[in-house]
Amino acid sequence: MVLVALFKSVTTLPHRALPGARIPIEVEPMNQFREIDVCNLDPPSLKKELDSRGYVLLRRILPHEDLRNALNHIVDILSAAGWLLHGHDRIERLANIDAACGDPDPSFKRTYQEVFNLESFHALPHHPALKQIMNMLVGDHVLIHPKPIGRLIFPNCEHLTVHPHQDYRFMGGDPECFTMWIPLHDCPTELGPLQILDGSHHFGVVEHVDENLHVPEIPARALREGEWTSGRINAGDVLIFHSLTVHAASPNHSNQLRISLDCRFQSYERAIHPGILAFAGESGKSWETAYARWRSNDLQYYWKRLPLTFQPSRLEIEHLAMSAEPASTRARYARILSQIS
Repeated sequence: MVLVALFKSVTTLPHRALPGARIPIEVEPMNQFREIDVCNLDPPSLKKELDSRGYVLLRRILPHEDLRNALNHIVDILSAAGWLLHGHDRIERLANIDAACGDPDPSFKRTYQEVFNLESFHALPHHPALKQIMNMLVGDHVLIHPKPIGRLIFPNCEHLTVHPHQDYRFMGGDPECFTMWIPLHDCPTELGPLQILDGSHHFGVVEHVDENLHVPEIPARALREGEWTSGRINAGDVLIFHSLTVHAASPNHSNQLRISLDCRFQSYERAIHPGILAFAGESGKSWETAYARWRSNDLQYYWKRLPLTFQPSRLEIEHLAMSAEPASTRARYARILSQIS
């Protein structure tokens, strides 16, 4: 969300924003996800499917034991925070509704930060099976964005449901970027898997009026075509979609927390927004804090070893850190500059 507040340059990119309707809020999927048989997966078939539909669902990519490692660490934190019902196996994720919360609640932010600091949380996007797929899609020069996003979704909290949007709105840089949505457990329809607007990446950059994805409406132009698709996504499956693909969460109508992870990646030969590497807000978050309890140094600051191209550039950020208005914006640019230098 910080990236949107800092940089409003999305609409200047060479993608068409067509006049038209708003993104519908009451989304009723008409189709089930199409899948690619991983036994026959190759770069041409993967690219063709993503180019055509804006997404691809791949089954049985990640071993369950690798997912369970990250899930165990996360549910330990959620249990300690009182988010799970006492007297039940924590791995069942039975939710304590009295503790229900979401971003930007302070109690949510505190617990989420503990999850974000987990080494296993950051290691999952670097799994060899995922890297192999990324190489098929963007080539050998893969950049895994260093700030994966954990989705910790309480049941029956409609006001916390994420409404339709494009991920590019919150990333900037080159739009040829992709998201992998990874549930850490089986996610049947009642738990609220993602919904995809089939082919919506062809709309180009869509105007988003509000920066809060939990508001009742997120107006946008150009959504005049396409059909909503969704369906069950199991532990081990990955849903990949383009940064311009319109997607939304389904409501969680179960009695369990839904725990999933968004990881984003692209070729590092393409421009990236420097904000994906930095903590630009005033919360005091830092990579030093995130890494404090890690056992290995292998994934710490790994992007600093890559020849990255920033958009906006370092020189542009230096200028904005000195001249942008108001002063709070100058301070944000200065924080980003200090972390990418």
